[in-house]
Amino acid sequence: MINLDFYKEKKVLVTGHTGFKGAWLCKILVQSGAEVIGYSLAPPTKPNLFELSGIGKEFNSIIGDIRDLEKLMEVFGKYKPEIVFHLAAQPIVIDSYKNPVVTYETNVMGTVNILECIRKNECVKSFLNVTTDKVYKNNEWEWGYRENEQLDGFDPYSNSKSCSELVTHSYKSSFFSEEKTAISTARAGNVIGGGDFASDRIIPDCIRAAKIKQPISVRNPYSIRPYQHVLEAIGAYLMIVQKQYEDIKYSGYYNVGPNDYDCITTLDLVRLFCKKWGEGMIWQNKFIDGPHEASFLKLDCSKIKTIFGWEPRWNIETAIEKTVEWGKCYLKKDDVNECMSRQIIEFFYKETNYVR
Repeated sequence: MINLDFYKEKKVLVTGHTGFKGAWLCKILVQSGAEVIGYSLAPPTKPNLFELSGIGKEFNSIIGDIRDLEKLMEVFGKYKPEIVFHLAAQPIVIDSYKNPVVTYETNVMGTVNILECIRKNECVKSFLNVTTDKVYKNNEWEWGYRENEQLDGFDPYSNSKSCSELVTHSYKSSFFSEEKTAISTARAGNVIGGGDFASDRIIPDCIRAAKIKQPISVRNPYSIRPYQHVLEAIGAYLMIVQKQYEDIKYSGYYNVGPNDYDCITTLDLVRLFCKKWGEGMIWQNKFIDGPHEASFLKLDCSKIKTIFGWEPRWNIETAIEKTVEWGKCYLKKDDVNECMSRQIIEFFYKETNYVR
């Protein structure tokens, strides 16, 4: 259960606010009446959801590098946030092969910097480090990984996020044992939804293909991933942060993913996209023998379900429907901000366990 009114008038810092997830999270927080402070590099793509939605006009948006500890410390000193969502990252697997140093600097030292700011500013009561399902050592087995499984991501991106987890664990044990600040990490699966324009991601590739009316190129058609709508993951983040703010016993490490039957192949995802989009959309197999990417990955989400009674809200078919809805709104040059607001209301307030 989550009560979004909890965030009303709370001072909330979001790192990575110009990214895909960050823009959606800030939109929800603003609609909930939070006092939002964003800290991030400029939007990573052109176009991007942050600028298209105009959300940056509704809160304090600070352009800065998570690797810049001095500037980050100034932000904490000025705004004194009581809640921090850490989303800033270099999030693309293929890019991590091209530039591993920047990936590690951003994902590892960025986490060190944000935790160092929290350590030196007692204003923060609840902190969530958003990582990824790829933090686990992937044995390609059929059952889902649990929170106590070995952390050892293969590629530089995944491994850097494993390191980010370990940094969080160390800081939590070393500096936050007095139970003044609740600290958690959330390991989410592959998120999809309107407004993702990243390269080398299947749903953005689908939207780009639809725009130019070309077949969708599928690079790894038989890889299995825990796909979920972006609001699904963000809803869980908001819940964890609220619950541990209210009672520090809930701080910990949580998987956030779909039910097993919604863990599907990339090919099935693309077929579903083509069906929902219509207009004669088709796909083509463009397998490329490139850098290693996991072929099978699932999460065991029994912990978050047991502790909080959490359940996924939208299945994969609904997630694709909402993604297509936003994509068509964007291509028709309609009001994407209004589309976001409508989907947020549908997700959080209509026939759901989330309450207002």
